[in-house]
Amino acid sequence: MRRGAQRELAPATSYRAFLEAKAAISPSFGLPCSVDEVNPILKPHQAACVAWAVQGGRRGLFEAFGLGKSVQQLEIERLILSKLGRGRGLIVAPLGVRQEFKRDAEMLGISPRFVRRSEEVDEDGIYLTNYESVRDGKLDVDLFDVACLDEASCLRGFGGTKTFREFMRLFEGRGPRFKFVATATPSPNAYIELLAYAAFLEVMDVGQAKTRFFKRDSEKADNLTLHPHKEEEFWLWVNTWGIFLQKPSDLGFSDEGYDLPPLDVRWHEIPTDHSEAGAERDGQGRMFKNAAIGLTDAAREKRSSLPARIAKLMEIRAEDPGAHRLLWHDLEAERLAIEAAVPESVSVYGSQDLDEREAAIIGFSNGEFQELAAKPVLAGSGCNFQRHCWWSVFLGIGFKFNDFIQAVHRVQRFLQEHPVRIDLIYTQAEREVRRVLEAKWRRHEELVRKMTEIIRTYKLNQSAMAETFARSIGVERVEVEGKGFRLINNDCVEEMSTIPSDSIHLHLSSFPFAFQYEYTASYNDFGHTDSNEHFWQQCDFLTPHLFRTLQPGRVAAIHVKDRIVPGGVNGLGFQTLHEFSDECVAHFKKHGFAFLGRKTITTDVVRENNQTYRLGWTEQCKDGSRMGCGVPEYLLIFRKPPTDRSNGYADVPVVKAKPLCDDSGEALPFDSRTNWKRPVPGTGYTRARWQFDAHDFSRSSGDRLLSSQELAALPHATLYKLWRDRSMLCVYDHEEHVRLAEELDHDGRLPASFMLLPPHSWHPDVWTDVARMRTLNGEQAAKGQEMHLCPLQFDIVDRAIRQYTMEGETVCDCFGGLMTVPYRALPLGRKAIAIELNSGYFLDGVAYCEAAARQIAVPTLFDFLRESVAEPTFAAGGAA
Repeated sequence: MRRGAQRELAPATSYRAFLEAKAAISPSFGLPCSVDEVNPILKPHQAACVAWAVQGGRRGLFEAFGLGKSVQQLEIERLILSKLGRGRGLIVAPLGVRQEFKRDAEMLGISPRFVRRSEEVDEDGIYLTNYESVRDGKLDVDLFDVACLDEASCLRGFGGTKTFREFMRLFEGRGPRFKFVATATPSPNAYIELLAYAAFLEVMDVGQAKTRFFKRDSEKADNLTLHPHKEEEFWLWVNTWGIFLQKPSDLGFSDEGYDLPPLDVRWHEIPTDHSEAGAERDGQGRMFKNAAIGLTDAAREKRSSLPARIAKLMEIRAEDPGAHRLLWHDLEAERLAIEAAVPESVSVYGSQDLDEREAAIIGFSNGEFQELAAKPVLAGSGCNFQRHCWWSVFLGIGFKFNDFIQAVHRVQRFLQEHPVRIDLIYTQAEREVRRVLEAKWRRHEELVRKMTEIIRTYKLNQSAMAETFARSIGVERVEVEGKGFRLINNDCVEEMSTIPSDSIHLHLSSFPFAFQYEYTASYNDFGHTDSNEHFWQQCDFLTPHLFRTLQPGRVAAIHVKDRIVPGGVNGLGFQTLHEFSDECVAHFKKHGFAFLGRKTITTDVVRENNQTYRLGWTEQCKDGSRMGCGVPEYLLIFRKPPTDRSNGYADVPVVKAKPLCDDSGEALPFDSRTNWKRPVPGTGYTRARWQFDAHDFSRSSGDRLLSSQELAALPHATLYKLWRDRSMLCVYDHEEHVRLAEELDHDGRLPASFMLLPPHSWHPDVWTDVARMRTLNGEQAAKGQEMHLCPLQFDIVDRAIRQYTMEGETVCDCFGGLMTVPYRALPLGRKAIAIELNSGYFLDGVAYCEAAARQIAVPTLFDFLRESVAEPTFAAGGAA
């Protein structure tokens, strides 16, 4: 995605200046505007919002029902076009809302034209259209200079709806220079909805916002939970580009005429026939129906209870036969049942002619008939029914809270002169659905109050928010020194600047994956960056110190992984791969390092798919061309050139002792004149081990794969280990490998949560035998302490230390995390320095290193698995 809000990457004058520039305040894309320029017919709160929006240029108007979003959108476009001197404005609105804009336009003295096709756009001015015309490509948005999306909650189906995909494609980086969204207060429960608005406005892309504010679920994509320490910052950030307004008094104006009518909510439970409860997947019969089990069960319950629910509807209507009512429903069968039971009602539905649907909505709004039957998704947004109606009946309840709350507020809104009644019909089996709906409602009201507090505190004052916005910069430095190790809680750039030149024998670190994860609430955090470019700009302050402190000729081993780019971000509609490892190579070479090569560490593609939904079996069956392949991790090997470049040896070479030999006196069969000194196994680095390490292929022993019958009864943990051992020894047959997995799948033995039979490699530069569970996260989990987002595996650390250093030398990790590198270096006879910004990780890591220094064995998850014979688990790679 082209990031409209991405900061310029000009070199910072200092590291401190770079950190201070990280504050997440939405930049201005607009034009100068004062409240005095706004049409005086607008109310004070409306004029303040209009001036703020014009100044911002790309803003969201999230205002309670009835505060006048329509007139504000018209005035925003009028002002911008007036300031430009010419041009066209576009307002995209749902069906049935056109008349609301026409009423407001008459007050402003302007005459917007309604169009459906590009051919109808011929002169400057403001135009109205509906979402279908833009979505279906009938109206070219490039014809306009400014655009407003009215009732923009259509974007909440981020990535999953045709409307969202088409609008992002049409508006991203092109079309109108000024963009706005307007909707009643979006549900704060659905964070992805707010991120979709930010992406559409090009304030910040979705991946960037996820990284900055949310915990990532390594098992499931888009399962978002705000970091507790970032909750206030998140809502402050939203408030820099979106105005959440519940009452005019939130901005300091009078609430006269803006009293929300009382809401009378009445629940009607009807009995459920539990004789049709069905069975569980294992065949066990259910005692009771439960519509909350899933969408299928809920739909089945709605169909079976339809006659009883219609009877309850007729009973409710009989209380006042002459009243105007909205009859909300979800299923087509419910619409047909309503039409049969209430023939005088008018229905709107999806397959209906658009003009006919709009005429029905306008007619009911104007009080031309008593009852309108509709689905909330069709008539629940944008329509103002409060002039003649103050009663809604929901024939059923469901899981979609946003559709429900929008439907409620078609009649409960400002300027409604009567108390509002809402009747909700549900069955006994839907009690859990009701409980969830009410819980979401309470959460919605709670977070709306939170946004109201922010608005009341800061009003529309960006500078006041910026002062409060500031996260911590820097950390109170703590150093712990023990036998063979020195650990520091500090910013790695600041700490590395104090380490003497040429004093480190190996830099071994897992670099943060740019802006994919954040580890602390500090601006010093390398994960708190806007883009890959921004991340590498911060690394420009660090990597020169890595080069300076490394002994000439020695190695910096950097653990990285390429990153998945969602289809909504790259604009292609399918996921692609960002070559983060190649950027790392270019970055280190820029700072003087020589690139020697990369070790490849395979990962579990099944778990990767659970994290990214990129390699799905179902999607592969639909279109095999969409799927790439699993993404391995890499250990990139860089070398600082030696002082003497005539022979290429390090200033202090890493010497490996050859093995001891015994004088056996045996002569070689082909040369009786040569005395053969036999190397003693285990006494040094043998010629035999060198040959295997240097060779790119290892011969097979000729052993075979076990049959599926032999494997079927084995536990998964045993099966995984046997497969790993056998596949490293046998002559590999790809089709036999697939057949074995298929037979296990047929017998119900192939798990869906991890890859049981991964391909293993003989190649020395492809590490398929890294135990992904052997990390300090095993001990963290056992203690109930915070897990590291991206733990580094022990095997990777051990091999690098053994290969690139000698006993007594110093290994340094500038991103220490749980201190895996020093924890593994100490038992190998090396000294260690590690730096970590996160104080929680730092304190846990200190405990591990002190235990290692005392030669106390810290149990790992691998030790636990040997005893419990549990299924293997795999963690995502990254900084440790």
